Amino acid sequence: MCGIIARIGDGDAITKLVTGLQNLEYRGYDSAGVAIQNGAGISVYKQSGQISELKDTIVGNVPKGNVGIGHTRWSTHGPPTDENAHPHTSETDKVAVVHNGIIENYAELKTWLKEQGHEFTSDTDTEVIPHLFEQYLESAPSIEEAFRMTIRDLKGSYAVAALVDGDHAIYAARQGSPLILGLDNDEYYLASDVPAFLDHTDKVVYFEDGDIAVLEPNGVTMTNLDGDRVTRDVEQIDWNPEDAGKGGYDHYMLKEIHEQPNALANTIEGRVKDGEVKLEDFPKGTFSGIDDVHLVACGTSYHAALYGRHLLNEAGIRAQAFRASEYVGSIPGPVTKNTLVIAVTQSGETADTLGALRQAQEQGARAITVTNVMGSTAARRADDALFIRAGPEIGVAATKTFSSQAVTLSLLAIRLAEDIETAKPPEDKTSLLQSLDRLPDNVEQVLASTDANRIASQYSGSQSFFFIGRGLNNAVAKEGALKFKEITYEHAEGFASGELKHGPLALVTPETPVFALFNGNNDEKTLKNAEEAQARGAPIVAIANENHAAMNVADSFLTIPETHPVWSGLLANVQVQLVSYYAAYDLGRPIDKPRNLAKSVTVE
Repeated sequence: MCGIIARIGDGDAITKLVTGLQNLEYRGYDSAGVAIQNGAGISVYKQSGQISELKDTIVGNVPKGNVGIGHTRWSTHGPPTDENAHPHTSETDKVAVVHNGIIENYAELKTWLKEQGHEFTSDTDTEVIPHLFEQYLESAPSIEEAFRMTIRDLKGSYAVAALVDGDHAIYAARQGSPLILGLDNDEYYLASDVPAFLDHTDKVVYFEDGDIAVLEPNGVTMTNLDGDRVTRDVEQIDWNPEDAGKGGYDHYMLKEIHEQPNALANTIEGRVKDGEVKLEDFPKGTFSGIDDVHLVACGTSYHAALYGRHLLNEAGIRAQAFRASEYVGSIPGPVTKNTLVIAVTQSGETADTLGALRQAQEQGARAITVTNVMGSTAARRADDALFIRAGPEIGVAATKTFSSQAVTLSLLAIRLAEDIETAKPPEDKTSLLQSLDRLPDNVEQVLASTDANRIASQYSGSQSFFFIGRGLNNAVAKEGALKFKEITYEHAEGFASGELKHGPLALVTPETPVFALFNGNNDEKTLKNAEEAQARGAPIVAIANENHAAMNVADSFLTIPETHPVWSGLLANVQVQLVSYYAAYDLGRPIDKPRNLAKSVTVE
């Protein structure tokens, strides 16, 4: 969840390190720090708070040196304090380390190190690493071997970057947490994610588990834990640096909501030809023999998985969606070679989803991933990868990636139905795909005409916010509630429309606006459920096309263009995203940095 940056090359490192940290702040913003090799020791600057505060601290005393490491933290062990901020140093300050992940055996290592005379100053698991490194430096034949001995002792997940006083190099290792090498002409970078150094280079090397690297001014050496040389491919990222900026918007979230037409156009491009779904790397017959499908995901990706599950079931394919954290260790029902497991993960690095993917493969299932990031762990670990092509998403609250995931899974459902003997593609496939072609323009219409700002202000100060929908819109309602609570900190819940009367109706008051989503399927039932809440005093906000019957009943409404029922929910989703954004804006919330959350959840 934390963000790592490291840099070595000509010129001072500090500016590029701090910029890299700012580009990674979506991964954590509890505290931040840097360590610079300055020729006369290692200078460490760290503190709790955001990176802007760290930047203000070092303005008057800018550290010099062309090699350094940096870190922005999302707390796991210990609260966000100056002492718990990274980098952590060893007993004599000879070693400085930044780390993303969790060291599972840190208590055991800490006890042993204390017996050797080491003293600790933080509550973190990370602090054992620099002390362990320093301990092995006393006896190892080389610094590299001391680092390798250190890494061998660690259990858990980690991406580590380390400096040693007097040695002009960066030592790095990866196990279970993302780490990427960036290659420029005269400098090298390490980072948890590409946006950290995208301003400088688009040439990358993805570390694999067990990789160890030594970065020096004249090159990079990669080995495994045994010291054998390994070679990893150099890949080129197709994102522009501008894609990772705010582009004139107040927040990344608002920018990414407005990027959805382009993101969806990229998702769809080349995947529908002559009225048929054409998915790269999945030719006819690819899915023959599949008996059932398990979708595993977390958070927003789980709601996209619910969307996909509904369409698979409608096609006659036995499919279930599971929260990845619940799937690991307790897969319900048999998993065989005829089970297809679809791991849905924006980053491709979500620890719970990777665990579910690994377990399913160990039990013989075939596994594919639906992800946004080429070269990610999920993309490399799964048997196949289907990319959503949404471009970089920096806002912690996922927006454009949800809609792109839902569309990708919808296309995959059609493709699966063509290969599975007992399944059937939708009878109105032609109409469905023609409407999909218009979806980016429909989203543009919503963005241009939305009344979400006024609706958000109208219901500001309400006690709770309910979102209801039926069928596909049930997934959208749950996603809408998640988005609202993530960035407003107000209580919000999403329900299947018919479930209101089975308990949640007890919570309805005049201070509980109910956002009701309509897509043309069983709308009369959803309208009846909304009216049941309205009869208890709840104001109803209908999200539907402008000629819908709900508009005559609702207290307020947000309109969406006419489209196929499968895509209608994604237009309603844009309206709900905007309501959430403007409600959070009115409340003065830190929209791109919601408390206690981070973008990529790389710990279990």
